[in-house]
Amino acid sequence: MPQIQVKLVRSAIDRPERQKRTVEALGLNKMNSTATHEANPSILGMVKSIQHLLEVTEL
Repeated sequence: MPQIQVKLVRSAIDRPERQKRTVEALGLNKMNSTATHEANPSILGMVKSIQHLLEVTEL
């Protein structure tokens, strides 16, 4: 499967608890932190739900 790299470009402060948990589940801690994941349906669903906070790059 293809890989994607996600980068947290906006803060999760003042966001709903569900979005904060999704950011944490993707392995993102601080601003500008990055994580690499396989592009499977569960990861893509998480990315879609918080796409306004992320920058996504296909590898």
